[in-house]
Amino acid sequence: MGTIEVNGTTLEVDDDGFLANPENWSPDVAKYYAIAEGLEMTPQHWEIVYFLREYYNYYQIAPMIRVLVRELGKRCGPDKGNIKYLYELFPGGPAKQACRISGLPRPTGCV
Repeated sequence: MGTIEVNGTTLEVDDDGFLANPENWSPDVAKYYAIAEGLEMTPQHWEIVYFLREYYNYYQIAPMIRVLVRELGKRCGPDKGNIKYLYELFPGGPAKQACRISGLPRPTGCV
């Protein structure tokens, strides 16, 4: 396990940099990860981040990419519920990168 420091608070992360405790997430944590990964957070990014947080809070698991695409499509329509859109926002891998920024554990099946 390692740590990151966000606004003077030290947070534990796993060996892949995911928050050890998703309850420690805040928008500032998301901004920290986004900057570290070279992303500028737009309203479209935040929409996905908050969708993922809501999904995790309900199911207590980060969605696999197939599930993420399907559920986004149901809620936000086909323009956003597709893999191309997600890769445009999160080129480091929509499930892995978006989940890290969202403060969620590594998604199941994510390499």
